[in-house]
Amino acid sequence: MRIVIIGGSGHIGSYLTPRLATAGHDVLCVSRGVKNPYRPDQAWKQVKHVVLDRDAEEAAGNFGERIAELDGQAVIDLTCYTPASAAQLAEALLGRVEHFLHCGTIWIHGHSCQVPTTEDAPRSPFGEYGVRKVAIEDYLLRLARTKGFPATLLHPGHLVGTGWNPINPQGNFNPAVFTALAQGTTIALPNLGLETVHHVHADDVAQAFQQALTHRSVALGESFHVVSAAALTLRGFAEGMSRWFGQEPKLEFHSWEKWRSLVSEKDALSTWDHIAHSPNCSIEKAKTLLGYQPRYSSFEAVQEAVADMQRRGVIEGN
Repeated sequence: MRIVIIGGSGHIGSYLTPRLATAGHDVLCVSRGVKNPYRPDQAWKQVKHVVLDRDAEEAAGNFGERIAELDGQAVIDLTCYTPASAAQLAEALLGRVEHFLHCGTIWIHGHSCQVPTTEDAPRSPFGEYGVRKVAIEDYLLRLARTKGFPATLLHPGHLVGTGWNPINPQGNFNPAVFTALAQGTTIALPNLGLETVHHVHADDVAQAFQQALTHRSVALGESFHVVSAAALTLRGFAEGMSRWFGQEPKLEFHSWEKWRSLVSEKDALSTWDHIAHSPNCSIEKAKTLLGYQPRYSSFEAVQEAVADMQRRGVIEGN
């Protein structure tokens, strides 16, 4: 199959692009061409690279047509963040592509209510990112119902992989939290540390996209969660990572207002976004229809990334 991957050298693309090339597909990686993939792979030698600046091309009204001209049987969009962007691309591809796969987010749900949350659960999205992603999903699935547009949406959790910092047990991206855990010093958590985060390894997301391509007949017109088998509470996450570092957990707990005064405004805002959503999502639909089987648990995904951070000197200590 000839497959066009928009954002094919980013977080997910660094795993998905070589995975599909290894499987024998003719893969075109569309990117701005300004950075290397996050991980090396011999399969990159088989990939065709197409340099396009999405923002500039969309502003000129050309991006959808530029992608359509690549003549992909399948198009995978990993970098769409607004309904207008989705519409420009989908309208250009209507009737010209066999399968269109969009990367969404589990934040389409807003806060968790009944957990694990299923794809059809009532939603109350908040925050610009989640609200826009819901609008994109609504548009693409409506286009699938009314005009037969061959759309599938995959909604990952908190992406983990080598080369970037994962969400830590405080619910933000500050690597100093992992350093504190590695050194056996005390870390503070908001409230009782019982809010949840739901990680997923980027290669498991890549697996889900590949499975959706393979099971196209049941994937069309559907959306799927793509996360690890189980979410983590902040407390459980901190305790587990402490012991992985060979330390006994040393945790203290504070009310939200007290806790936010102990960290930077940037970290507080990031943590609030994550604990306000507290995602905990079901993967039963993806397992049943797509054969999705995540290779990594949340702990395993984070531990691989943290080991890489240690090698790169991002984390001090054990």
